[in-house]
Amino acid sequence: MGQQDPQKELFSYHIDLDRRVRADNPLRQIAAAIDFTFGRQLVAHTYGANGNVSVDPAVILKMMFLLFYDNVASERQLMKIIAERLDYLWFLGYGLDQEVPDHSVLSKARARWGNEVFEELFIQTISACVAAGLVDGSKLHMDGSLIAANASSDSVIKSSPELIAALKGAYQEQAAKLEEPAGSASLVNQTHVSTTDPQAQLAAKKGHPSRPSYKEHRAVDNAHGVITAQTITGGAVMEDTQMMELIRQHESHTQCTAGTVVADSQYGTVKNFLACQDRGVRAHMADLSTAQRKGGMRKDFFGPEQFHYDAKSDTYRCPEGKNLKRWQRRPEKDGWQYKAPAEVCARCALRPLCTNSKHGRRVQRFNRQIEVDALRARSASPVARRDRKRRRHLMEGSFADAANRHGLKRARWRGLWRQRVQGHLIAACQNIRILLRQCRPVHKVATAAIAPNLFPPKLRPSCRHNFLRITPDHI
Repeated sequence: MGQQDPQKELFSYHIDLDRRVRADNPLRQIAAAIDFTFGRQLVAHTYGANGNVSVDPAVILKMMFLLFYDNVASERQLMKIIAERLDYLWFLGYGLDQEVPDHSVLSKARARWGNEVFEELFIQTISACVAAGLVDGSKLHMDGSLIAANASSDSVIKSSPELIAALKGAYQEQAAKLEEPAGSASLVNQTHVSTTDPQAQLAAKKGHPSRPSYKEHRAVDNAHGVITAQTITGGAVMEDTQMMELIRQHESHTQCTAGTVVADSQYGTVKNFLACQDRGVRAHMADLSTAQRKGGMRKDFFGPEQFHYDAKSDTYRCPEGKNLKRWQRRPEKDGWQYKAPAEVCARCALRPLCTNSKHGRRVQRFNRQIEVDALRARSASPVARRDRKRRRHLMEGSFADAANRHGLKRARWRGLWRQRVQGHLIAACQNIRILLRQCRPVHKVATAAIAPNLFPPKLRPSCRHNFLRITPDHI
């Protein structure tokens, strides 16, 4: 029977971390997939030519990645864990006797670098997934999710618009003194602001009270759920306003043209339908007006489809047979409203089934109404409904995974630009995990054999292009 000797060795000359870290450790696969040294060039302009030598920016970027990859509670705790984990030390390129930096190095680097380097890391993971054949690129799914700001509801104050504007200016001035990106204080309206995080907006989930929040808008690819675009806004920003930005990001990051966009009724506005039509994208979104009518106060009234348009006279005929003439121009919606005289509606026998407004029933017609009707009909097709059913699986799974494994639902820091850093890092972690899950290596004893077998050098036919950041040859 053997007995372990607890006596510490005076000298350790033969400890090789490369042999201590198992061949199939996920960090080995991540190191083979992503070259973190790209960050040095991006942040070089933030460093001087003399003074103390900093920690390698590539190492800091890896530490930030580990913070979210394993959802470590804090940066202080991360620095303690690094010294205990051999695979962390190997991943960072540290030796057993090398001193781990103070946690403040991470916060100072974020403030000095800004958001660009973290966004580039996110794009690097997309490029790796495309190079591995995990991105189809032609169909993407969209949704948004609220993120609780690092501020309590008690920090929200209500006052006059003038005082709120003054507070907003004061917060920006303080941020400038700290040499941090100030941004603009986003408010739910002109009378509310959080004194803890002025850039968070009051927003509420259904059945819950309002609280300071941010919102992540995300697009995922149809093939394997790879996140190809994401942006962070205040919690009160409507999801439909970010649709075209997500499409632009998706096409820029993947070099693939979006053919179909799948989304729920929050995206299904007339403006988005027409924007997709002009861009040559098939819109498989649920129609917002139909959803509002089914779930709102007008669900028991006649729908717009029961009013028939006569192009010759430019009038609508209601179910009672009365004419509604062009009445008011709606430039913000690129259309017109049609209305019958109020006294005609007042005497109508079908009024209880049509409207409860004292001004009578109004019907809206868009200047491109024929196209709108065709696009709405397409959104109700069986193919579009099947796509929206898959969207629920992909999007809810993507957000649930981000919340459970990477801490998406709670902001670690304060300020919109910091929240965007968090969003990029979490999306990068998820894409890396998809990459590792779909491209499992052939396990061999020799660790050098991992990299050639990790990512098959294939591209899907819809995404034939050369990537400057990561190519199969680099991998």
